[in-house]
Amino acid sequence: MKVVLLAGGFGTRISEESHLKPKPMIDIGGKPILWHIMKEYSYYGFNEFIICAGYKQHVIKEWFADYYLHNSDITFDFSNGGEMVVHNNVAEPWKVTIIDTGLNTMTGGRVKRIQPYVGNEPFMLTYGDGVSDINITELLKFHQSHGKIATLTAVHVGQRFGVLDIDREDKSIRAFREKSESDGSRINAGYMVLQPEIFDYIDGDETVFEQEPLRRLAENSELKAYKHNGFWKCMDTQREKEQLEEMITKGEAPWMVWNK
Repeated sequence: MKVVLLAGGFGTRISEESHLKPKPMIDIGGKPILWHIMKEYSYYGFNEFIICAGYKQHVIKEWFADYYLHNSDITFDFSNGGEMVVHNNVAEPWKVTIIDTGLNTMTGGRVKRIQPYVGNEPFMLTYGDGVSDINITELLKFHQSHGKIATLTAVHVGQRFGVLDIDREDKSIRAFREKSESDGSRINAGYMVLQPEIFDYIDGDETVFEQEPLRRLAENSELKAYKHNGFWKCMDTQREKEQLEEMITKGEAPWMVWNK
């Protein structure tokens, strides 16, 4: 199953670094947060990625183009015509497709644009700026068990996002609304599993995935919530980046399941 990563936005809330690179390429622990997200999926056996690029998309392409070189021990023998000998490498078992989905395209439009690369198959989708210790295997099992078009991961978090109204019995998402400070409801944390019918809910480049498509899915009882009670954190600001960096420094980074 392919994993689609949204990595094309401007990242204006963390402009201290995003003026130089896309937000998913901002480092935590010496590697882009995008790499951390991919490592988690890879840990659960999902190694084929489609990256929806846009803003400064060349940065993403160049980083992956140099990945093998930067993660290998190499001898350059200039006395022998510049021969390059690779001694060992830690390259990942990944297949990475990077698509320029446009500079100003909305999230739904970016998903629509990669439809030819997904084909008529279910796929996973998440944002390129949030890390979690979610069990991807259990998420997929939940999605396959209910037979609906879409599953998204729902978490409790004291932040500034729209919240989900979830049916207590069958976990259907009934509506979206704005979050208040005292609200204990869950939010959309990404880590979605989608059937190919999702593309029918997206009109084009101007479609914001989190608005009309998800609302229509909820109205049609085609949207389910996988409740995750573990760790999830979005790197939306410089402060949140520093918090993630501190977790790595202290060896307390719950999302880095591949190191356990």
